[in-house]
Amino acid sequence: MDFKKYTYYYFLGIGGIGMSALARYFNFQKKYVAGYDRSETSITEALKKEGIPIVHIDDVESLPADIIAHPEETLVIFTPAIPSNSILLNYFRSNQYSLAKRSEVLGYLFAQGRGIAVAGTHGKTTTSTLIAHLLKQSSVDCSAFLGGISLNYASNLLLSDKSDIIVAEADEYDRSFLTLHPSLAVITSIDPDHLDIYGTYQEIVTAFEAFIQQIKSGGKLIYRKGLSANMQCNKNIETYSYSVDEEADFYPLHARTDGRFQLFDLKPPWQVVPQLVLPLPGRMNLENATAACAIALLAGISEEELRNALATFAGVKRRFEYHIDHPNIKLIDDYAHHPEEIKACIQTARSVYPGHKITGIFQPHLYSRTRDLATGFAEALSLLDELILLDIYPAREAPIEGVSSEMIFKQVSISNKYLIKKNELSQLLDSLPLQVLITMGAGDIDQLIEPIKQQLIKHYVK
Repeated sequence: MDFKKYTYYYFLGIGGIGMSALARYFNFQKKYVAGYDRSETSITEALKKEGIPIVHIDDVESLPADIIAHPEETLVIFTPAIPSNSILLNYFRSNQYSLAKRSEVLGYLFAQGRGIAVAGTHGKTTTSTLIAHLLKQSSVDCSAFLGGISLNYASNLLLSDKSDIIVAEADEYDRSFLTLHPSLAVITSIDPDHLDIYGTYQEIVTAFEAFIQQIKSGGKLIYRKGLSANMQCNKNIETYSYSVDEEADFYPLHARTDGRFQLFDLKPPWQVVPQLVLPLPGRMNLENATAACAIALLAGISEEELRNALATFAGVKRRFEYHIDHPNIKLIDDYAHHPEEIKACIQTARSVYPGHKITGIFQPHLYSRTRDLATGFAEALSLLDELILLDIYPAREAPIEGVSSEMIFKQVSISNKYLIKKNELSQLLDSLPLQVLITMGAGDIDQLIEPIKQQLIKHYVK
């Protein structure tokens, strides 16, 4: 793909986390960038402030004049979430515009440098963002296309003018990660998800096995010990784990918790790296940090650079993100939308706040995921003391007959549970004594955070 031939870039689904990073990249390159997204979000508003015009109407009349006037100089980038009957998508297809999937464009950009790709059905966003932060704060440096908003940099795009290393989240949805050919790769997890795309869990495993084969000759794979895929390939392979008991190549030693911080020593295949501080709580974060530290060391940062950079990591937006941290009430938001992610989130809250009442508000994401994983969701949500369950956020999907949040609700084993509409939430929260409240989901539940925050401040913060 010769980007030099394109002056204009139009993004269909520009509000997506991966799409917005690409839009920012081309905007930084002084290209004309515009786009469409169905919904107004914090991301689309931020892009507008950065000078990118965005519309929310799927209508040709909404297109900028420059995009209509220069089809031969315009590259249209779209995501699989754009429906096939989209008016704009079909206009571009019918008028000889060049079109490319987001994953294809990322693949071309990724190929221009030494790539570090982080794959996994969960854990990849925190791990890739932490890798990017560790490298960015060292003499190695990097550019990065991230799957979340880094709280250190307030962006999902990091750029470097001195390093050819590119860090990217390798998304398994729609097999997008098969456009990437990394020099270093991480696999954090392989769990059932996106069964609307893959059909069976074995097909997910097969896709990850294909991803492994795309690691460049002389490259290296780091994966979490115990994954079910066939990791055999003609590449160097090492493992990581949370525990020394799993006999991995990289693992933490002497891990202990100091409030919301974790302290540990890292054991790589060579000598111990002592006295590391991770400013995030929870076992899952320590496991992700072990993978990130392993990659950063393999990429060439020094032990002292690692120690200093890790201690300054602020995390990722919507990953156990605090919105209220007061003695009377905690409000935490998390992107958790898979049973394993929900379990990890609740377990982290338990470890930080033992003896506290944990209330969760969960918005299921996708009808197909709810149908396929309803029992797993119920088991994970039953770890709460109290559950508030909202309706399914459909995203790209049409309703599926017989599929609703009630499929999850009736299987939840705790007695303190409520199935409500979003507009009933405020009244319910007023009636419940709360200590730790966690909002979870990948839909539009994040748009409820600010009104919930103001309601809780008024009620609990004196």
